[in-house]
Amino acid sequence: MSRNKNRLKLKGRLKRYVQMAIYLGILLAAVNILIYLIDLTAGIVLSVYVAIYFVTVLFLNRYNRPAFIRELVSFATHYGQVQKVLLKELEVPYAILDDEGHLVWMNDLFMKVTGKSSSYHKSITSIFPSITKEKLPGDKEEYSETDLVYEEESYQIKMRRLTLRDMVNNSDIVESDNYEGYLIAVYLFDTTALKLALQEVDDQSLAVGMIYLDNFDEALNGVEEVRRSLLVALIDRRVNQYISNYDGICKKLEKDKYMIILRKKAMQMVTENKFDILDVVKTVNLGNDMAVTISIGVGLDGLSYAQNYEFARNAIDLALGRGGDQAVVKTPGNIVYYGGKSQQVEKNTKVKARVKAQALQEIISSKEQVLIMGHRLPDADSFSSALGIYKIARSLDRKAYIVLNEVTSAIKPMVDLFTENDDYPKDMIINNLAAIEMADSNTVLVVVDVNKPSITECPDLLRLCKSIVVLDHHRQGTESIENATLSYVEAYASSACEMVSEILQYIDVPIRITAEEADCMYSGIMIDTNNFMSKTGVRTFEAAAYLRRSGADMTRIRKMFREDANEYKAKADAVSQAEIYRGAFAISTCSAEDLESPTVIGAQAANELLNIKGVKASFVLTDYQNQINISARSIDEVNVQLIMEQMGGGGHLSAAGTQLSNVSIEEGIGELKATLDRMIEAGDLKI
Repeated sequence: MSRNKNRLKLKGRLKRYVQMAIYLGILLAAVNILIYLIDLTAGIVLSVYVAIYFVTVLFLNRYNRPAFIRELVSFATHYGQVQKVLLKELEVPYAILDDEGHLVWMNDLFMKVTGKSSSYHKSITSIFPSITKEKLPGDKEEYSETDLVYEEESYQIKMRRLTLRDMVNNSDIVESDNYEGYLIAVYLFDTTALKLALQEVDDQSLAVGMIYLDNFDEALNGVEEVRRSLLVALIDRRVNQYISNYDGICKKLEKDKYMIILRKKAMQMVTENKFDILDVVKTVNLGNDMAVTISIGVGLDGLSYAQNYEFARNAIDLALGRGGDQAVVKTPGNIVYYGGKSQQVEKNTKVKARVKAQALQEIISSKEQVLIMGHRLPDADSFSSALGIYKIARSLDRKAYIVLNEVTSAIKPMVDLFTENDDYPKDMIINNLAAIEMADSNTVLVVVDVNKPSITECPDLLRLCKSIVVLDHHRQGTESIENATLSYVEAYASSACEMVSEILQYIDVPIRITAEEADCMYSGIMIDTNNFMSKTGVRTFEAAAYLRRSGADMTRIRKMFREDANEYKAKADAVSQAEIYRGAFAISTCSAEDLESPTVIGAQAANELLNIKGVKASFVLTDYQNQINISARSIDEVNVQLIMEQMGGGGHLSAAGTQLSNVSIEEGIGELKATLDRMIEAGDLKI
């Protein structure tokens, strides 16, 4: 590196000031030329003066320049010292890093905050682990900032890149072309007080909630007339007292509906206690045979109170759609569920079914054609309920089509009854491509036996069709079909076929279902209730009786659903190799080899495992179509829906499932066991 290249040079205004004498000498030389034209003697005299002037200026410039620069450097040094003192005593923690993130210099307050001395030159990551090298401003970024917590104090850290070349070039004294690299200036701003203030404001914001009594009328029916008013008053007192304990407001809107307002901090305390009011209300008993249960919907963190109220309404609808006896908290970006461990209460009245039937009739009558679809890998309930809606649409003189891509072994006997029957059109069953081509503004889409868009037979139809009807008996989850024209989701119903059987009886036009159609719908109820052993109520048997009167025959149904030898052996193997985990959970696997519908066999094996004494829930895993399918079943002690929701699935309290991608059978079992362990430790499962 040459000495000349490193030589300090004046620049800017100072450089022009020093060179001003030379510029004046040049001007004087120009005037000297003009003097020669006027008077030769005067010109010669002036020329001598100009020569002496230039010699003197150049001499002074050469011999006095180093001393001048030394004085300037001395001044700059004293000026820099003043700046250094100011920075050292600055009331903001401040530090300088090199381009690798190592500390070069810290002021007093930065050393006080971090507890480090001026000799500490390690990476800033050693002090603040979250400030990695990737977060430092580099060659492309000039500025960065982030929040961090250090020794229970909150800080905002701002970092700025300072190029050495820019620092020298911005100097009014010297310049050099030999400065590379950069430094990083770091500022720490204490935001602890600000965050505490913001947190206090947030804690004082209001949460809106709705409380509905699920089975108010049913519970009163079992109480003597003179005690009914006392039971109502006791329930009111329990609810009001509970909300008052959290400094909230409770207002009764109707005989079985309340509106509550709580501070967010109080609502957090309620959620920490997992909405124990769900159990408090159940203890109210004045001779009522049925325990009173409630559903709660809460709206939080909305942009306004009106939005929180809308969140609360959506949350209470979701809680009721999932079967009641639970709380749902809805925020702009999340939905959290609490409770939901009780069996759903069957509604004795059929008023709702009649109202929904009339609404369905009006919607179908207003369109030219109807598309009907269930879930992927359809079962008997999915296809048979679609068949019932098909019958309604045809009775209303509308074109109707059942969307079905894959005919699995579980439904092949039923499908054959219609594809080989000349009384039904050949295009009764169509695939996804044909359905997508048909979908237009004059089409109504009816979705049966599923309310989760991602697992419907053709999710694209939900986007293409403007009129959508949903009929389902599964509990609703976070993912649901939005903007449905008509939604009829009843978690207490045993099956979609039960719901469709009720609707068939309330359509204004006369509908006579054939024996084949009755067989299919009856079988859908049978399979979903495990031969009427689970989730059956009065209305289930009434629907079965209606189908029986319409021509359903048990002998034909039994023959239609006989298993072949491979399926029977696979189910027996799954039962025989089951592991009893933690003394209460039966876990097994079902082979998909040589089986057309291994997931159906897995579900049947899960039902069989419940016959083992001491088993509270059963889980059968099947590796099929590059996914691990888990079928979960229980009788009444364990809510398998909550377990499957933890793993991304859903279903019913006693029948649920999920699908795992990119995992092996062994990994799936490990994930299932980890979920069970976690829920047991949290108190969500009791064994």
